[in-house]
Amino acid sequence: MLRPPPMPDAMLCSGHAACPGCIDALAARHILATLGPDTMAVIPPSCMAIIAGPQPHSSFRIPVYQPTLEASAAAASGLRRALDAQGKHDTHVVVFAGDGGTYDIGFQCLSSAAERNENFIYVCFDNEGYMNTGAQKSSSTPRFARTGSTPAGKTSRKKNLPEIMAAHGIPYVATMSASHLPDLVRKVEKAKSLTGTRFLTVLIPCLDGWGLPDDAGLKTARYAVESGAFPLYEIEDGRRTTLNVTTKPRPIADYLAIQGRYRGVDEASVAALQEEIDDGWARLCERAAASAAPRSAVPAL
Repeated sequence: MLRPPPMPDAMLCSGHAACPGCIDALAARHILATLGPDTMAVIPPSCMAIIAGPQPHSSFRIPVYQPTLEASAAAASGLRRALDAQGKHDTHVVVFAGDGGTYDIGFQCLSSAAERNENFIYVCFDNEGYMNTGAQKSSSTPRFARTGSTPAGKTSRKKNLPEIMAAHGIPYVATMSASHLPDLVRKVEKAKSLTGTRFLTVLIPCLDGWGLPDDAGLKTARYAVESGAFPLYEIEDGRRTTLNVTTKPRPIADYLAIQGRYRGVDEASVAALQEEIDDGWARLCERAAASAAPRSAVPAL
């Protein structure tokens, strides 16, 4: 059984600007501690940019560069090449971006970097909407969730960006949650040991945007994993899938019930979401089983 990780070094200073109870800061603290001090961060406009603070000030004890919202992957690519030109090959470059700057506005840039297999780690803090500008929907927002721009509930599904990134054939894609910290730390360590484009996405329940009490962030993140709404898995080289939590004992109704953004959702919508999640879970289990099975030998011609 995995033990809780040790307390991380203070690479995220106290007095940062995260909302009270936000697990964005908790996840960032452990990611930074795992990457270590020889790291440079690229942070586009996002909740994390607010937490880090306006340049030239920062709550991070590493260098931080804040580019435009659409340019994170390009900035990370340029920073990586500049460090390599100086012989600083061991310095890690990490992007901390939200889902708006990853799933939507920054996706063209990210996809191009992944096509080139640029050597950086990209971490998406996925709170499933544009939360620091009024909680509008993004393409990461799940179906039926109410947001500032979908007051009656979103009518389309959440984009499956981890699988899209895996389709680029990059070395490593993983989903993570602060509710499962040992798993999160292990995945960051694994990403740190590889080269090329590594994509990690962390579910961050937004207290205000999701309609949660200040102390419900971790509980909600845990329910997301236990219901299969946010499964924890890894995809290596675009092919090998590993499912890290292999059961989903909780119905989706439990997960929806603690969120204000789903208040009043009807039973038919709950059933539709359950069917959608069950289908995605079954496909994920099939891919994981196929990855674990020994491959048949191909006869030589």
